[in-house]
Amino acid sequence: MSVTDLMANRYSERRFSPAPVEDEKLQAILAAGALAPTAENKQPQRILVVRGDEALTKMDECTRCRFGAPVVLVLAYDMTVAARHPDVTDFGTVDIAIVGDHMSLAAEELGVHSCWVGLIDPPELRRQFGIPQTYKIVAVMPLGYPSERSRPSRLHRMRQGVQKTVFFDSYATGEDSDALDA
Repeated sequence: MSVTDLMANRYSERRFSPAPVEDEKLQAILAAGALAPTAENKQPQRILVVRGDEALTKMDECTRCRFGAPVVLVLAYDMTVAARHPDVTDFGTVDIAIVGDHMSLAAEELGVHSCWVGLIDPPELRRQFGIPQTYKIVAVMPLGYPSERSRPSRLHRMRQGVQKTVFFDSYATGEDSDALDA
């Protein structure tokens, strides 16, 4: 399957099977995240793998959006390592987003589903899992196999065309005439 097909077919899973994710698949997903480009190649990502009954019970105290997944990745970055540009952004957030995307596409290729979850309680995550204050927690990513009731959201295929979102040479006010036709 091509990368474009993976991107088109992948959707945010919200109905996981309790079946465990095999260690070799989990390692491949994590390795894909390590391949992600980061600003100045600083590699500030700090991924916490949460699995096992006790740890997942703790995770349930931190988010209501685990969706029954047998594995949850905490996506964070070390603020003391991440590249910064005062006029642009703190690139740690950008870096962890790229890492997360690499992992979600690798998971999809392996038949493992994922979901990017921002509805979290960072102070509770820190308390439950001993996450250092220098780590910025951005999201969690439940991972697992889809349940029999799994299906994409009704919004999954609703996309604006590039003619609405891409511009050339300038952002023309009120006109999309220079945008790509698609």
